Amino acid sequence: MSLSIKMDIDAAEDVTCLDPELLQLLDVSPFALKASPQLVEDLFSQWLSLPGTGHLVKSLIDDAKSGTIVNASANFSTLNAVGSHSLPSMFPSSNAPPLSPRSSSGSPRTSKQKSSPSALGSPVKLVSEPMQEIIPQFYFQNGCPPTKELKEQCLSQINHLFNNPLNGLQIDEFKAVTKEVCKLPSFISSALFRKIDVDWTGIVTRDAFIKYWVDGNMLTMDIATQIFEILKRPGCKYLTQVDFKPVLRELLATHPGLEFLRNTPEFQDRYAETVIYRIFYHINRSGNGCLTLRELKRGSLVAAMQHADEEEDINKVLRYFSYEHFYVIYCKFWELDTDHDFFIDRENLIRYGNHALTYRIVDRIFSQAPRKFTSEVEGKMGYEDFVYFMLSEEDKSSQPSLEYWFKCIDLDGNGVLTPNEMQFFYEEQLHRMECMAQEPVLFEDILCQIIDMIAPEDLKRCKLSGNVFNILFNLNKFVAFESRDPFLIRQEREEPTLTEWDHFAHREYIRLSMEEDVEDASNGSAESVPLGSWRKAKVDGGYYDCLVLV
Repeated sequence: MSLSIKMDIDAAEDVTCLDPELLQLLDVSPFALKASPQLVEDLFSQWLSLPGTGHLVKSLIDDAKSGTIVNASANFSTLNAVGSHSLPSMFPSSNAPPLSPRSSSGSPRTSKQKSSPSALGSPVKLVSEPMQEIIPQFYFQNGCPPTKELKEQCLSQINHLFNNPLNGLQIDEFKAVTKEVCKLPSFISSALFRKIDVDWTGIVTRDAFIKYWVDGNMLTMDIATQIFEILKRPGCKYLTQVDFKPVLRELLATHPGLEFLRNTPEFQDRYAETVIYRIFYHINRSGNGCLTLRELKRGSLVAAMQHADEEEDINKVLRYFSYEHFYVIYCKFWELDTDHDFFIDRENLIRYGNHALTYRIVDRIFSQAPRKFTSEVEGKMGYEDFVYFMLSEEDKSSQPSLEYWFKCIDLDGNGVLTPNEMQFFYEEQLHRMECMAQEPVLFEDILCQIIDMIAPEDLKRCKLSGNVFNILFNLNKFVAFESRDPFLIRQEREEPTLTEWDHFAHREYIRLSMEEDVEDASNGSAESVPLGSWRKAKVDGGYYDCLVLV
């Protein structure tokens, strides 16, 4: 018995030490025990030899190993109560000195017992069962299911809108569901209707809508994902230009700001094409014509759609949908397309911006270095190709524009612009300066200016990076930058939300509209203007505010 106990005690030697106060001997002062270590060892050995001690120690160790909560103080208190009579008294009962009064607050022994986990300072480690934390499901293959409250609220709205004898809605009645239940732009209504009415019955029932919108977990998706799922074709993981045509058709048919186009279907088609081209120019950064959900979320299309749905004046929706912006692009294309075959060749494009571009940069464009043409006609660009070119030319601060012109200047296609490549394009600029009797600026000086303007390794992040390209191949804008008007600089700073394209399109639309007014006046088709009113008129090549006197 003593051997097995000794082995168990040795197993816990690294975590235990004998405290004389733990013996709790009523007849012996703790100070006397501390002063006589040998006496303590003798008493401890005698305690170990008691019959119940071995069973107690083994049961405590077994309980600790099995994870059972160990109440050591209760066990030892019982053992001490039984075994205290077996210990010899050091003093006769009549000659024992009186013990000091015990106090729960003043006794050092009591304080130590309260501050320790157990009365023994338990040398045995307590083992508890590991806590198993339940992680809630965070991925759902078909989207997160709606909460009970959200589902009940949605069903209440659906029951109200579908409360009719047919228990369903036709396409012209479905717009209320799109706006109130789905919280989507109203011109998504037709696409959503066709997505549910797969059999083309002409009606969407209440059960069919609940199955698609509620049971399909469309209710809990963000608005970008909802639009993506509605527009994309079955089995596709991206959107194409064709997928946006139903949206533009409904926008043209219902938006009050586009009502004047309803009798001109040709211009309706051109407007829709221009909007789609602008969307893919800015959002489809891969340039492969396949718009992914990630690209849709990172772009500003959803916000522009919501703005177009709320704003009656379509020209205030500057992103993508402005009719004035379309008018500027289309009129520019029509001016250059002299034979009106809807294609532009090199000689046509060289006239852009009053011959602002060099022949070398135009050749690079027609070599399709920045972007492969969609026209499929050798040596000619189509309308879509022109839209990409014009957006890049008039706003060189945008990321798509910087990538467009970077590919033009990067002759070897290694992703790095070298001084030799830049000099190749600047040589024609230098020749044009000499022909215009302007003081030529040597390339060495231009290179220093470029390095001062922008760190070459950080081209996309510098606000002046667009001027680097103007220096290399657009003489008009290069000269304008060198002698820029402080008034225009202050105006641009006052409107930081407007892009370079917004400023250009606004100025160009005013110019084109005034030219049209003057042309109408010369043909005698202008409306009568009251005497004493002010009118824009072209005088000596410029437009001025003139007072009508005749």
